[in-house]
Amino acid sequence: MSICPKNKHSKARRDSHRAHWKMSAPALVKCSKCGALMVPHRVCKKCGSYNKREIIAVGE
Repeated sequence: MSICPKNKHSKARRDSHRAHWKMSAPALVKCSKCGALMVPHRVCKKCGSYNKREIIAVGE
């Protein structure tokens, strides 16, 4: 069971709590090997490399 509120929160108070629930665009960087956009500190999905080394063999 959850807590029952004794008083109604106003719309302004409700919306002020939701003010920081915004989405943010993912940070993207260029791959150092192939130049494709990728998420930093992850293996590149195009060439399979991380830190200029091939980690995953990508079959093309």
